[in-house]
Amino acid sequence: MIFRTAEFSDIKQIQVVRHLVKENTLSNPDLVPDKDVAFYISEKGKGWVCEVDGQVVGFSIVDLKERSVWALFVDPEFAEQGIGKELHRLMIDWYFEQTKEKLVLGTSPNTRAEQFYSLQGWTPVGSYANGEVKFELSYEDWSRSA
Repeated sequence: MIFRTAEFSDIKQIQVVRHLVKENTLSNPDLVPDKDVAFYISEKGKGWVCEVDGQVVGFSIVDLKERSVWALFVDPEFAEQGIGKELHRLMIDWYFEQTKEKLVLGTSPNTRAEQFYSLQGWTPVGSYANGEVKFELSYEDWSRSA
């Protein structure tokens, strides 16, 4: 497994992984075009990928400007191998090196993702209008759990 910063050349494979997931699926795959991924990994924040045998099997993207996790997905065939946890660590460490501002994310309720974020030290603080659970992570909470 190789973990590294996401590059523009990874976008096609990032999209493949995004569409393979069984939870937090997109209602319409066209809602997240390649240009949006490029914008998030280059201008709004930063992204990371995990490669196995030259194929992207997981990725994470954080939005520094909006102070939110934009994406963290792992190919279901590679679940439960620590990939999500390492992508999360890389992303959160980088974020808190840039700012100490609280970070937020939303995820569908009653999913493995909801459980994952709770285990990583995130605090549920309510719900978004779309029904997703809203989580927050402070620098202090991350420092304690790291």
